[in-house]
This record gives sequence, C-alpha cells and structure tokens, in this order.
Amino acid sequence: MFEFMLNENQKFLLKEVQDFVKWVPKSLVLDMDSEHVTYPRQFVEEAGARNLLGLRFPKKYGGRELKWEDEIIAIEEIGIFGTALACAYVMPSIVGEAINVFGTEEQKEKWLVPLIKGEKIAAEALTEPRGGSDFFGTTTSARKEGNEYVLRGQKRFVVGAAEADFFLVYARTDPKAPPHKGISAFIVERGPNVEVEYLYGLLGTRGGGTGRLVFKDARVPAENLIGKENGAAEVFYQMMIPERLTSAAGAIGMGKAALEIAAKYSDRRKAFGEKIRRFQGVNFKVADSITLLDAARGLVYAAARSVDSSDEPSRSRRLVSEAKKFATDAAWEVINHSMQILGGIGYTNIFPIERLLRDARLIMIWTGTNEIMNLIIQHEFYKEILGGALSARDVEADAPEADKSDEKVYE
Repeated sequence: MFEFMLNENQKFLLKEVQDFVKWVPKSLVLDMDSEHVTYPRQFVEEAGARNLLGLRFPKKYGGRELKWEDEIIAIEEIGIFGTALACAYVMPSIVGEAINVFGTEEQKEKWLVPLIKGEKIAAEALTEPRGGSDFFGTTTSARKEGNEYVLRGQKRFVVGAAEADFFLVYARTDPKAPPHKGISAFIVERGPNVEVEYLYGLLGTRGGGTGRLVFKDARVPAENLIGKENGAAEVFYQMMIPERLTSAAGAIGMGKAALEIAAKYSDRRKAFGEKIRRFQGVNFKVADSITLLDAARGLVYAAARSVDSSDEPSRSRRLVSEAKKFATDAAWEVINHSMQILGGIGYTNIFPIERLLRDARLIMIWTGTNEIMNLIIQHEFYKEILGGALSARDVEADAPEADKSDEKVYE
C-alpha cells in the first residue's frame, strides 16, 4: 500500500506484518513448494499468536475491529510469498466472514474465536467436480433427519482440506426449489464420513493441502447451519467480498515481489558494456509494471473503502470484481515482465520468479474466474447507468445536431 496514504495505526500494523513476514522460515516456503509440507499449520498458529488473523472481526472474538482498508495492507505484505501461504493467512477472514455475519453467538464462540487465535484451521468447500463457475448448480445434498442433516456429495479444489478442522460447506437442502433458493450453508467438522479422498498435484500453490472432500452420509448437527435453511445465496454473495478482495490484495504482493527481484537484477546485470536497466527493452517493462501495480493498488484501495462504507452494495460488487480482475491480471503480466528481464536464469529455480509465475496462474481462475468478473462488472454498471446514476450534464446533447431525433434509430 502507498505509505503516504496510511495513518499512524496502519503504519504500525504494516510494521507488525513485515516483522511476521521476516519471521517466516525460508525452509517452510521451499518445503511447501516441494510438497514436503502439506499444510503450514505452524505459520497460521504464529499469525494467530501475533493477533494478525481476522483483523476485521470484533475484539470480543479476538479480532481488532479494523476495516478492509487495514486488512488489505496486511494481505499485500503476505502476498509476497505467493498463493499458498497467502491463502492460509486469509482463510480465517473468508470463512470467518460467514460465521461473523450470519452465525449465532454460540457459533462465533465455538468456531470464530479459535479461528482467529490460529488454534483451528478452516477451509471453504465451494467447487464440485461437475461445477466451477456454476455455483448454484451444486449437487451435494443435505437431508434433514431430526436434529441432524445428512450430507452426501463431493467438493474439490478445497484449499486446506488436508488439515482443516472444519469446513464451510454449501449443500442443496431443497431439490425442488429454484437453484439459488434451495441451498444451505453448514459448518462441517472433520470426522466420520468426511473424507479427503485426493490431494491434487498442482502447478503452483503447493503445500496448501488442496484436496477433494467426499461426504458419505456425514451427519451434521442442525445447530451447525449458518444462516437460514435454503438461504445460502445470501451467505455466498457476502462471501464473495472477502474471497475476491483478498485475492486482489495478495496479487499485488506477488507482483511487487517479482518486480523487486527484476529491478535489482537489471541494475547488476550487464550486457554490451551497460547495465541492462539502461536499455528501453528492460526499463520500459519496469515502468509498465510499476504503473500496473500502482493502478491495481488504487483500485483495491477504492474497493476496500467502498465495502467499508456499506452504502452502495451494487457499487461495491462492481469495484471488488474490478479489483480482483485487474490486480490478478496485472500480477500475471508483471511477473511475466520480470521473468523476461531476467532472461533464461529467470526460468530456473535460482530465483523465485518461476514459483510466483506458477502461483499467479491460479489467481485468475479461483474465487470466480476473471471472465465471471467481467459479467458482474458490466451487469452492475448497467444497473447504475439505467437506474439513473448519470453524469451531471447530458453530454449526448452536446453534439452539433443532437436534436435530429429522426436520425437516432435504435430498432
């Protein structure tokens, strides 16, 4: 984040997170990427011990009651490690959102408190083998039997599945209702008939314990229902804010890390008797990259402030979607520029840019593909414009022959 935009409390938070970032052992980063570590539980526990998890949540549950403007500062710093550690860091913010907004007091005490302390690991189970972007097409079912729900079905690409203590799971509770009105959300604790049947071999984002969950008539107490029965659409829409805003902020950190490596390299590496930073083929890539990252920061900050203001949900949905799309696309481009600056050595594991490149490819897909972001952006924009959110002046009328209404043929 631009430090000139930060208040004193935010600067203190930034310093806290940077100290935590320095603490993270190099061995953990390497062992996760080589899959010698399947989940960074120690990392989460340390973040919890430093009171750096769930920053936005109430103090009585262990949070700090900060805003999104504050949390994105922390996430950008964590983002320099790539997606696996960043995802482990933000999961309390994502799953915690559902519990904090829709949960009962008992649910918050039982799950939100240990989540913020880093004592429990949570994971979100959204995607199914037959459905990615088509969330409301979910086929996992939850049948009510007395004071329990019986879950049957599968979820895949569940980050943290390997070690999560509980999962936020969406399941169909009314098969006869329209797709968006027949789904419920549950907290499902790891236990009998909740099985991790497969851990994925991933191009990047390794060490996050991403797996496929199978529910084989798993019994879930009725008090684990989050929100209303058949009311998970409201939960889902709320959850898309932390899902996408955390992705956007983390992406900036990834791009920043790669660009710093490339810029320092270009000031050391010589060719044709000159430091390569003197060549436009290199320094223009640096200029383009820092412009992209600064633009992404501005957009992410604007989206965070919009969400914090809570006065125009439609605008917030649009800005959050823009932030996720632009920041993740920008990170991908910046990391590619950085690899190009390093040349062949950037394609090796002598530098971590190749790992960041592998990680970055996923962030344009998860939490809603960037194509889905486009759908939301244009949809919310049309709602604003056609709903009367127009400029103060009717600029269309400023054409010399704007009054020729017979020439304005629309059908």
